[in-house]
Amino acid sequence: MSSSRGPAPHLGDLALLRRVRDRIDREYARPLDVEALARGVNMSAGHLSRQFRLAYGEPPYTYLMTRRIERAMALLRRGDLSVTEVCFAVGCSSLGTFSTRFTELVGVPPSVFRDRQDLAGQNIEGMPACVAKQVTRPVRKGKRARAAGPGQEAGSGGAEPVRNREARPGRPA
Repeated sequence: MSSSRGPAPHLGDLALLRRVRDRIDREYARPLDVEALARGVNMSAGHLSRQFRLAYGEPPYTYLMTRRIERAMALLRRGDLSVTEVCFAVGCSSLGTFSTRFTELVGVPPSVFRDRQDLAGQNIEGMPACVAKQVTRPVRKGKRARAAGPGQEAGSGGAEPVRNREARPGRPA
């Protein structure tokens, strides 16, 4: 099994990549960066990013931000937290970055999303959790997403630079 971007990850790497993905799913609200995730499975950050993208269609940082935005959407639907409180609750340390990523993925700023009464017609009350998750999953919008071909994430041609500045050691949060 191979793709046009290179060979598929080996079976041993797939098990490690699953561990990384599971860790992101569990610890999305904690400070995570690609280097720390890679150390946890004894890979280099570059190798992890390339293999993760081949296996899951997006680099680890993008996957992490999608998980954070999914959780933020749920918290904003409740309506009892401010956008800033939600930003910090999902593990982001920069309100600007959070708002930009939220708008990129959801299509509207978090404050607009929170204030909408009908949530774009998505009534998920009484819906099984697995279906609600699929229906409400954020989809990348914007220039980069439109530039990608069908079934391909934008910007997937080369090595992805690590952009998680919020959790890098030695940098203020």
